[in-house]
Amino acid sequence: MHPGRGFNEVSVGDCFSSVMTLTETHIVMGAGLFGDFNPLHVNEEFAGESRFGRRIAHGYLTSSMMAAALGMLFHGTAIAYLEHACRFTAPVHAGDTLTTTWTITGLEQKPHHGGGVAALSGMCRDQDGDIVAEASAKMLIRSV
Repeated sequence: MHPGRGFNEVSVGDCFSSVMTLTETHIVMGAGLFGDFNPLHVNEEFAGESRFGRRIAHGYLTSSMMAAALGMLFHGTAIAYLEHACRFTAPVHAGDTLTTTWTITGLEQKPHHGGGVAALSGMCRDQDGDIVAEASAKMLIRSV
């Protein structure tokens, strides 16, 4: 398998996108994995009476889907995922198709590690184009 992008193969301003549909299975498995059984996530009747009108996905799921896009982009070249901060701006539901777009905002050479740190800014939109999350991240990546 060809490795993902190396530090020497990216530039400030480069954009990368990933698309995935979040399913009911993601939400159910997420609840068990996270131990977060908040009724907004697992109880349709309760969530139906909430401001959201139906169950919503855990923020962790949206954040993880965004992070996974970077994991795949830098598969085999990532040394460490150093930072990740996420702000949620709209609810996500089972069946939503999420498009994550990351932009490289900075690059810092780390010769001792054989690559450097990429700073990124991310945005996640649903199938209607609504922004559901915004994130920032830093990854230590080796050159290839």
